[in-house]
Amino acid sequence: MEHITLLIGIVIVTALVFDFTNGFHDTANAMATTISTGALKPKIAVAMSAVLNLVGAFLSVEVAKTISGGIIDETAGIRPEVIFAGLVGAIVWNLVTWLAGLPSSSSHALFGGLIGATLVAVGPSGVHGGAVVMKVLIPAVAAPVVAGLAATAATRLTYRLARNRAEEDTAKGYRAGQIASAALVSLAHGTNDAQKTMGVITLALITGGVVAPHADPPLWVIASAGLAIALGTYLGGWRIIRTMGKGITDIQPPQGFAAQTGAAATILASSHLGFALSTTQVCSGSVMGSGLGRKGGVVHWSTAGRMAAAWGLTLPAAGLVAAGAALLADQGDWGIATVAVLALAVCGAIWMASRRKPVDHTNVNEGPAAEPAGVVTAALQAVSPPPAGPVAAGAAAIPAPAVAAARIADPVGAAPVIAAPVAAHPHEQRARRRAKAGSAAG
Repeated sequence: MEHITLLIGIVIVTALVFDFTNGFHDTANAMATTISTGALKPKIAVAMSAVLNLVGAFLSVEVAKTISGGIIDETAGIRPEVIFAGLVGAIVWNLVTWLAGLPSSSSHALFGGLIGATLVAVGPSGVHGGAVVMKVLIPAVAAPVVAGLAATAATRLTYRLARNRAEEDTAKGYRAGQIASAALVSLAHGTNDAQKTMGVITLALITGGVVAPHADPPLWVIASAGLAIALGTYLGGWRIIRTMGKGITDIQPPQGFAAQTGAAATILASSHLGFALSTTQVCSGSVMGSGLGRKGGVVHWSTAGRMAAAWGLTLPAAGLVAAGAALLADQGDWGIATVAVLALAVCGAIWMASRRKPVDHTNVNEGPAAEPAGVVTAALQAVSPPPAGPVAAGAAAIPAPAVAAARIADPVGAAPVIAAPVAAHPHEQRARRRAKAGSAAG
């Protein structure tokens, strides 16, 4: 019994470590657009998100029940070492995608890890296939599409309502709306994602006989999971914040407000229904939808393609890592110790690699280099051309002189030279000839 108690303790600590990685991996879901538009300073944004993640953890336990008794059959002989192996797979995949700056799904990493470890240790009978399809796979496909369509419609409506107002008049209101909607996303994230760790810890307690099957998570489990995800959120996953805030599309305050509002509504509705969907996929879909919703907006489809590839790989990749960890952990104490040592070594190597090009709150808004417009972007811009920018508008308002001369400094320090005259536009030449003819007739 002491061995089981110690092993359950190891599983609980590992689950909280996963919850911590979930926090800094998914901070971008709530705060990327708010930070990229300047509505909040980076450190203030992540602090607010951390507090609301903690509050959200206490609002519901429906998703936790889905994890502890919905996807995995808790009566099929699941042992604590199987859960430990599943968590290792999820943690490793979270860190790999964090290093790459890809907003993949921490939720799907957890599901893939648990499913892979269970298949190796127990077999297909340990996994509720129907629950996986209905509560994981279908929401994974539908949620980003629904959130993206909602954000597209909301963005177009927002710009339409404000079409007769100057941008400087509406910017302050939109930034306030962004702060409010970001707070709602943070609350929803705590309600949905913190519960997944609660469910895993509860599953470990059930397999060890500490609590009864189908029991709700104890209060101390809720509190510890909320604190772990809040701490991870406060530290900030700056690499993924940069990708989501700058790498998918050029977010303006109205778009950020529309994207976050649509994402929060989708997440809260799914939490109420017990759907353990990916908040990352929902928020990424909303950001892409907001890019499509703005006239002339550009979505960086190469970045979106890399994200989609990571989404598709998350379940099988985390599952494969967890399956290998389960094979080792099933060998006894030395196998569990080996899994722990290997996991620490991999995590340490990823952390060292991240220090080569660090990203933090001081450079998070230094977006990646602009990518060339692809076929999709060019086609969208042909249908909906971008609005004239302030430079173009200003240039149109100022008539070009017939002869422009500019003094240009000599690069080698010699005397300044005079630029060659610039001919007036043909339309302007004709207008001047008509004016001269009119004055002569007068």
